[in-house]
Amino acid sequence: MYDNLEYMRKKKTVVITGGNRGIGLGITKVFLKNNYIVIVGSRGPIAEDLNNFKNSIIHLKIDVKKEDDHIKIAKLAIDKTGRLDCYINNAGYSKWKPIEKIDNLFLSEIIETNLKGVFWGCKAASLYLNSKNSSIINISSIAGKRGSSNNSAYVSTKFGVNGMTQSLSKELGSKKIRVNAVCPVLVKTKGLISALEESDAPGNKGAVNFIKDFTKTNSPLMRMPIAEEIGEMCLFLSSDSASAITGQCINVDCGVLPQ
Repeated sequence: MYDNLEYMRKKKTVVITGGNRGIGLGITKVFLKNNYIVIVGSRGPIAEDLNNFKNSIIHLKIDVKKEDDHIKIAKLAIDKTGRLDCYINNAGYSKWKPIEKIDNLFLSEIIETNLKGVFWGCKAASLYLNSKNSSIINISSIAGKRGSSNNSAYVSTKFGVNGMTQSLSKELGSKKIRVNAVCPVLVKTKGLISALEESDAPGNKGAVNFIKDFTKTNSPLMRMPIAEEIGEMCLFLSSDSASAITGQCINVDCGVLPQ
C-alpha cells in the first residue's frame, strides 16, 4: 500500500476520521476519486469497496477520544506523503435519550467522542497542516443549530462543534488555516437507521418511514442528502476555490433549515 512514495508525495493529502463507514465513507470516496491521498483513522478496518484505491489510501486504527491518536495520524500523513492539506473531523455518533435517562457514563461518552474528539483533531491539525491552503473541516449537523426533543446531549455537542469552528477560524487564520463545518441532516446510513429505531428516538416505529415522512414535510427538494454530497461539500471547502471561506457552518440539508 505504501510502496510508491514518490507517487504519493505528488498528491494532496487529507486525514478523515471515521472514514471507513457511513458519511465518512462517502467523504473518503469523493476525495479518492479526486486524486487525493486519504489517511483514514478509524476503529474498524477499511471498507472492501475501497480496494480499488489501495495505492491512494492508508489506514490507521485510532480512538478519536485520545489526543495522542490524532497526533499519530497527522504525523503519519507527513511521514508518508510529506504534506497534510486537510483534516476532516468526521467521527461521531448519534443517540436519542431523554434527560431523565442520561447518566454520567452516557454524557461523558458522547462529549468525549463528538466534542473532545473534534477538539483534539483540530489541535493536531493546527500543528501539522503545512500547505498554502490548509483546511480543517468539522462534520457537524443541523442539530448544532436547533434543538430537538430527547436529543439534548447530542445537540449540545454539535452546538459546541459549531462554536469551536467559528472560534478556531479566528484563531488559526493567521497561520493560513481555514476552519469550516458541514451540517447535514438525516443522511441515510446504517448508523442513523440503528439510532432512529431505538426506543427513545423519533423513528422507533420504523426509521425508513420516519425519514420518508420527515422528507415530505420538511424538504423542499423532497429528498435527503446522501453521504457523497457531504463529501462534495468537503472537497469544495478544501479547494483553492474556497480560499476566502472560513468560520462557516454550512448546511447540506436539501433546504430543511434555510439560512
